[in-house]
Amino acid sequence: MSQVRTRFPPSPTGFLHIGGARTALFNYLFARHHGGRFVLRIEDTDRERSTEESVTAILDSLRWLGLEWDEGPFFQSQRTDLYRADAERLLSQGKAYRCYCSHEELESRRQVALKSGHKPMYDRTCRNRNDPPAGRPFAVRFKAHIDGETIVADQVKGHVVFDNRELDDLIIMRSDDTPTYNFCVVVDDALMEINHIIRGDDHLANTPKQIQMYRALDYPVPAFAHIPLILGPDRTRLSKRHGATSVLAYHEMGYLPDALVNYLARLGWAHGDQEIFTRQELIEKFSLENVGKAAGIYNAEKAEWLNAHYIKGMPAGELARVVKPYIAAKGYDLQQSNEWLEKMVKTLQERAKTLVELVEMAHFYLSDNITIDPNAAAKHLKPESTHVLRSVRERLAAASNWDHDGIKACFDAATADLGLGLGKVAQPVRVAITGGTVSPGIFEILDVLGKQRSLTRLDHALATIAGNGPASPATT
Repeated sequence: MSQVRTRFPPSPTGFLHIGGARTALFNYLFARHHGGRFVLRIEDTDRERSTEESVTAILDSLRWLGLEWDEGPFFQSQRTDLYRADAERLLSQGKAYRCYCSHEELESRRQVALKSGHKPMYDRTCRNRNDPPAGRPFAVRFKAHIDGETIVADQVKGHVVFDNRELDDLIIMRSDDTPTYNFCVVVDDALMEINHIIRGDDHLANTPKQIQMYRALDYPVPAFAHIPLILGPDRTRLSKRHGATSVLAYHEMGYLPDALVNYLARLGWAHGDQEIFTRQELIEKFSLENVGKAAGIYNAEKAEWLNAHYIKGMPAGELARVVKPYIAAKGYDLQQSNEWLEKMVKTLQERAKTLVELVEMAHFYLSDNITIDPNAAAKHLKPESTHVLRSVRERLAAASNWDHDGIKACFDAATADLGLGLGKVAQPVRVAITGGTVSPGIFEILDVLGKQRSLTRLDHALATIAGNGPASPATT
């Protein structure tokens, strides 16, 4: 095999969705597995819908996912002369022809075909025309084979046979002298020496037309692999009603790129029963032979489970670094050191499913403006809880070592003195410190929160029980 060359050719008419991201990933993994090259091409010939904003969003999405391209990005809008030259070559060789039919004429014939139950193909009025009207605008059509079959030797679906009578004479250059999608793709892939085309199976119908163009232009025909689409849980095409669909939305929701890459790889590809893959494992194990023929079914719960797994396994220092933008996005003024932030995320990473959720869980660390849940207060901050909170506070105030072991020693002394189990002592303190009944371990919380902030919150709880407490610890 010559050096493998794959490509990802998004159209910049919107954000990169996870279906496109999976296509990019499969091309990237296939190229890396074979030591080849991964090419990025922006197919921006749709001038009305293509935007710079979309280009930026696509590039940002690929970079965030870690799908670095080896060549590009190339822009089709800058390659028009190449398409015109090949169109002229086909015209000169009689493999294409000028079509003078107006839009109105074509639409009228299309409606007649539909009413008679026929496929609305071009009727080839101009295919062998020898009386071209002077001064009339024309498009250029490819002269498709009328007889026989075109076979797609697909590396996922197997041999797919197309009856040439069902293939239209496609327009390759419009009357305004702009090229069309199917023609640009063929010329670009040939000139960029792309030899493996991995794309969604919604493109399969285009493939026999493109194969005929490769052959007409004397270009090598690449290998094709059409991968199944991603469907929603209801087995309809994935859309916004099924949840987030754009890559950047997952970024904003607090997903880790490694988690999303792992999830997308498993949507339609498998390696035994393995679910968790490092990037290097994906590169080593990826093959088209293990891409399934059935559609991948999107499962939001599984994606979230994978993300939680990656958060749980991430070194705390790295997790502290990546969570910082999410802390800032919530409006917190993070004055603490990186070391403090690392200690904080260590207490939460076992519980958080996303980075956004981690920040939400961290509110009682990041702000002193906490609100105590009324139900939790009614159960755990009762008048009879006063002696528990005072006992713990006194010992914490006198603690010389403010760390896990030192704090634990204070609680051990308080529980012995009060004759209560740890749960009866820890829960009122937890509610006073965090505002709720569910949190990481109480010793870890107090250690991260620090001595003064912890004592202030206990004072606030005691004042609240007494009936003259302020709205929150921040006001004390």
